Amino acid sequence: MAARGSLPSGLRLLLLVPLVAGLWRPAGARRDGRFEGASTKTVVRYDGTVTWTPPANYKSSCTIDVTFFPFDLQNCSMTFGSWTYDGSQVDILLEEQDVDKREFFDNGEWEIVRATGSKGNRTDSCCWYPHITYSFVIKRLPLFYTLFLIIPCIGLSFLTVLVFYLPSNEGEKICLCTSVLVSLTVFLLVIEEIIPSSSKVIPLIGEYLVFTMIFVTLSIMVTVFAINIHHRSPSTHNAMAPWVRKLFLHKLPKLLCMRSHADRYFTQEEETERSSGPNSSRNSLEAALDSIRYITRHVMKENDVREVVEDWKFIAQVLDRLFLWTFLLVSIVGSLGLFVPVIYKWANIIVPVHIGNANK
Repeated sequence: MAARGSLPSGLRLLLLVPLVAGLWRPAGARRDGRFEGASTKTVVRYDGTVTWTPPANYKSSCTIDVTFFPFDLQNCSMTFGSWTYDGSQVDILLEEQDVDKREFFDNGEWEIVRATGSKGNRTDSCCWYPHITYSFVIKRLPLFYTLFLIIPCIGLSFLTVLVFYLPSNEGEKICLCTSVLVSLTVFLLVIEEIIPSSSKVIPLIGEYLVFTMIFVTLSIMVTVFAINIHHRSPSTHNAMAPWVRKLFLHKLPKLLCMRSHADRYFTQEEETERSSGPNSSRNSLEAALDSIRYITRHVMKENDVREVVEDWKFIAQVLDRLFLWTFLLVSIVGSLGLFVPVIYKWANIIVPVHIGNANK
């Protein structure tokens, strides 16, 4: 539509006409869905320029990469083009490369990092079709997931470490480990409902949960072993090997800042003094000495058994202290190794400060 000739100076004609069936409209559509537009009036200027601005509400979907969930960065795009007319009939112009984000409203879960547009062409055997692609780079706001998922998981991980601080004769050690394992299973079910299902990658929070579940399972195994060591005695197990005694009773306690376990074993020589005396009292004295020797041997045997039992209990304490420091170190290194690099990378993403509602 074009106007013939020219209008007098200072005279401009502007018409608002309803959208009629005879007015040509661009056959545009998104590549991932149908064109959604409302019927609005058309602006016709004196030079034949026709402006039609139909409001539309577009819903688009894109593939989400959940590798670093909840510290993830997503890139979603929307492509607009004509399916009917080629580039020789209808051309699409990109006025600005950067999308104006002043009219955007803040979202409680996502934050726009970058929004840009680019023009491209789709070519087939005879024609070329122009299209414009708008790319939206958004990052997730992880505060909600940090408070209600990550921090409880880290707390459960360090709660597992405290299992080794409980005395070995307490049955609550196994109960505490089992309770932590059940809690982690519940968290895993909650996360499975939150994040999209994907077998290509494992999300970061999922990796940490699997790491913690393996961590807790190993703690249950070593706790059972420590309790078994605690309840050993000469009547149930063979004598303690010399290298076990040397390692767990003398060397490791010093390295683990524990009180040294003194060597309670000693040899005692019995000396029997034979005194000369009347033959009449010799038999009665020998009978009394035999009774004393029997009582002494019985008491010494009980002391030996008690000392062996105490040695096994002390070894169980050494194992608990060794596992305490080992699991604490693994928990700290594992947590920092998983989250710190991702959080550092996420925090360094620069977000434009002018995003928000322009009416504010």
